[in-house]
Amino acid sequence: MLADLGYGSLIITLFISIYGASAAYFGSRRGKPAWVDSARNAMLLTFPLLTITTLSLLYLLVNAHYEFPFVSQVISNTMPATLRITALWAGQAGSLILWSWLMSAFACAVMLRKWDRDREFLPWVIVVTLVTLAFFLIISIFVENPFLRYWQSPAGSVVTAMFQPGGMQLFAPLNGNGMDPLLRHPGMILHPPMLYLGYVSFVIPYAFAIASLVTGRSDDRWIRITRRWALVAWLFLSLGLVLGMWWSYGVLGWGGYWNWDPVETASFMPWLTGTAFLHSVMIQEKRGILKQWNMLLIILTYCAVILGTFLTRSGIASSVHAFLQSALGPLFFIFIGLTFIFSLWLLIKRWNDLKSTTEMTSLFSREALFLLNNLLFVGFFVVCFWGVMFPIITDAVGSIWQKLPALSNLFTIQKIDIRSDYYTLPAALLSAGLILLMGLAPLSAWKSSTFKTLARAAIKPFAASLLLVPILLLGGMRSWVAILGFWICGFATLVTLNEFWRAARARHRAQGESLPVALWRLAGKNRRRYGGYIVHIGVVLMAIGIIGTKVYTTETQQTISQGGEITLGQYTVQFESLSAFNTSDGRNIARAVIRVSKNGAYVGELYPRRDYYYESQQAVTIPGVRSTLADDLYIVLADWQPLSTTSATFKVYHNPLVNWLWIGGFFVFTLGMLWAAWPERESQAIPFRKPVQLTREMNGP
Repeated sequence: MLADLGYGSLIITLFISIYGASAAYFGSRRGKPAWVDSARNAMLLTFPLLTITTLSLLYLLVNAHYEFPFVSQVISNTMPATLRITALWAGQAGSLILWSWLMSAFACAVMLRKWDRDREFLPWVIVVTLVTLAFFLIISIFVENPFLRYWQSPAGSVVTAMFQPGGMQLFAPLNGNGMDPLLRHPGMILHPPMLYLGYVSFVIPYAFAIASLVTGRSDDRWIRITRRWALVAWLFLSLGLVLGMWWSYGVLGWGGYWNWDPVETASFMPWLTGTAFLHSVMIQEKRGILKQWNMLLIILTYCAVILGTFLTRSGIASSVHAFLQSALGPLFFIFIGLTFIFSLWLLIKRWNDLKSTTEMTSLFSREALFLLNNLLFVGFFVVCFWGVMFPIITDAVGSIWQKLPALSNLFTIQKIDIRSDYYTLPAALLSAGLILLMGLAPLSAWKSSTFKTLARAAIKPFAASLLLVPILLLGGMRSWVAILGFWICGFATLVTLNEFWRAARARHRAQGESLPVALWRLAGKNRRRYGGYIVHIGVVLMAIGIIGTKVYTTETQQTISQGGEITLGQYTVQFESLSAFNTSDGRNIARAVIRVSKNGAYVGELYPRRDYYYESQQAVTIPGVRSTLADDLYIVLADWQPLSTTSATFKVYHNPLVNWLWIGGFFVFTLGMLWAAWPERESQAIPFRKPVQLTREMNGP
């Protein structure tokens, strides 16, 4: 049976992963290259084996094999084949298989590179990658096995087991529960794979970092090897986060896109440290400093990746994004703890070897501003970490406290939840500081720069950006928060655009090329720099959308009769009709027809609705949205009387500038990162010193 083949491949992959990690360690320790080559071949095998497992599970989903609990929980007879495929990551067991499969794909890809120059890295990259993969495989086999079956006794009781219990027969329900309606939105269909791709991509730079520590390589070779991996990881993680925001905006019906939910915040944490890492490694490559800091950043990023996975799957954090509670929590907690302790121990052992040969000589140099940028990112990470973990800590302490009667009789300790207000001020201040640094950093010089030279370079874009303030005031803007935020965005944008203009004009004068050709060739020769500038523009566009919605969003909720109107700002919405009907795919749809006018002029109709799924007995709200570059009019059908369609309750939101968030996040971000990550000719080999004492300790005599 195909399911047995998939399960068998899963078991074999676990044994191969354990063998590969052991063989790589033994081969390095004993100086036996054949063992390392064998480990490399084992790592290459994991991808085709897990592909068999993944395809087997997809076959069960597409063909509705309800005798498997995982299948019956996530699909139903009315679901089309496309949704059945995406159901792979709609349930916990399937999502872990997807995580492992993607991890094996990246592991296989990194094994196919040429290792002639970096042979000493190979065994330790294998060890780290396969240990991570083995951990997820162990969970999939022993805790969240998607290949478990239903078995029914002659008395009618049903149990789940991998193999047939004595006296029982295979049991297959006639229908499944169906996918959670919230997961059928395109944003949620794409969000988990993108997020997982970002997660597993960051495992590769971490593996090379550990390999560098073990082998005693104190140069930046590991950074140069993994530069593109880190860029790709950051791109996928960014897209995953933005897709999650888009899903929240389009399905949850609350008019917003980010509410500092524990799980979404946990997914944001590796993005923060990963972004700091991408900026910081440039300093090490350029100036040979911050080696210790970069190691710490990639360790934090890897641990944040595992933590985000842990919080989503353990059920320990209450969230609309999280799976139900399971036994995964302790296993993830132990793995994160052991990984962090081992990585930190290794870093401490190498601390002196990673000391910089040069020093930072100016507080206004580019490397100093990059370091400040890093500190702000890490500060943001600390704020998020505490906001996510504090409720978990108080809940755990309270549970332990209750088991001690002598103490619990004195007073009780209750779980303390963190509200989204906790993040508002630090997020605003830290984000403003980061965008301001985006404008200042390109104006400073490497090695040495003074306040005077930085001020001289900044005076023109600063003066030009100040013109934005009276324009905003004349436009009727009175919020000093919005004016300050838009001014910072304007300053950063002017500096970035001026960098393109200044460099293109210089090449135009020197080479006689037209400005467009000069800019194209210039950006092509330094993809990383100019790709980064494009990403910065994307960040500014997202910031404009965030400022517009956070400061100027307005909302109202009213119950009106048919023909009644609700006015919000320039918009007037009129309730024309409401109808309820069943569909062939098992839904009951209640849909309102809303006539929309702006400043008295008719601009169209919107159709907010509520879809109720009979199989899962769940409802999902689909807002009616009118989108322009200036704003969104967002209408939710909040309530109505089922026996009467002559009145209904509507929530109406006016969200200014929100679409700049999607433009910056989806299009400009992607363009910039693809440009920065596009392959370039690899530099010449970099000499390295011999491994020092720790390598002899780990490799033996």
